[in-house]
Amino acid sequence: MDFRITEEQELLLESIREIMARDCTEEYMKECYEKGDYPTRFEQALAENGFSLLGVPEEYGGTPVNTMTMMLVAEEITKNGGPHFVFGQALSIADMLEFGSDEQKRDTMEAVKAGKVAFVLGFTEPQAGSDSSAIATTFKRRNGKVYINGHKTFMSNAARAPYMLCLARNADEADNPDKKNAFSMWWVPMDAPGVKIERIKKIGWHMIDTCEVYLEEVELEEKDLVGVEGNGFMQAMINFEVERLYIAASLLGMAECAFEDAARYANQRVQFGRPIGANQLIQEKITYMKMKIENMRNMVYKCAWEIDNGISVQISSALAKLYCAQSANEVIDDAMQIMGGIGYTSDCRISRLWVDGRVHRIGGGTDEVMIHIAGRAILKGYK
Repeated sequence: MDFRITEEQELLLESIREIMARDCTEEYMKECYEKGDYPTRFEQALAENGFSLLGVPEEYGGTPVNTMTMMLVAEEITKNGGPHFVFGQALSIADMLEFGSDEQKRDTMEAVKAGKVAFVLGFTEPQAGSDSSAIATTFKRRNGKVYINGHKTFMSNAARAPYMLCLARNADEADNPDKKNAFSMWWVPMDAPGVKIERIKKIGWHMIDTCEVYLEEVELEEKDLVGVEGNGFMQAMINFEVERLYIAASLLGMAECAFEDAARYANQRVQFGRPIGANQLIQEKITYMKMKIENMRNMVYKCAWEIDNGISVQISSALAKLYCAQSANEVIDDAMQIMGGIGYTSDCRISRLWVDGRVHRIGGGTDEVMIHIAGRAILKGYK
């Protein structure tokens, strides 16, 4: 495996750095975070420079790149203090481009090309977090129409997205013992009658809305079915492994961002007549932080290489997500300890990383679920 960055990849990363220096300054990030505003200016700048179409198939007007390139860009954005959720449209829309109708694909790509959120994923419910098979939202046919009823939760971007890719159970097969074959995907307009959106207050992630979505007798047409009826669960699973790797790459960048700020501060902050970096306890933190970052990078890059070479990443994507989620939070916490009191203030971006990083041990697959996926698969190899 050769993880050296190509000239084309370096040009992309340099372009990201230039865009961020202009449209994603730390002052702008603080302003968005304090006001709870989405970083629209940065999102639009990425779109205007073609990054919203990076990784999208050429037939849809995109710029195809390999998985490694996508992960490098994701890492670079968070490494420079940006939010991870402004990039990665190619991953989030993969289900729609794979299974959507021509009309649904057109709606999706119009939003993506404009640098906007195309749709929100309607999977999680109050009783169905890690256990997606417990989804209780239903669809039922009546008088030539389809009616959706249910309650989705933790829907990021629900207040901004024009559509929801909604996973729902066939109400007529509620007692089907094979739960996975009872689900279908539906294309739900977020402004349809019967859709009610309520924002959730969070301790972090203040730049992006997270919502409860209530669906009461939401009327759809048969044309709003996405993919094959009864195959919704398997359609939802198709891109999970790459999405987990994307989260891991973003966490790698967050850890690097915190580490670099802390290392610079350790050289500048003078206590008892010398920089605190001269103290062995600080050097120990810096050393272990660096070691964790190197491990994170190796896991992310190796998994990306495996995907690009057609190798199964069932185990390696789960391990990368698990290790990066835990290690990034440890690195960021050590960075805050090195920064001391200033690190706990809103003037220091480490405080933002510290609060925002914690959710990644929950979202995208909890630590416990990643252990279950990896552990079960690992043991199968030794039967």
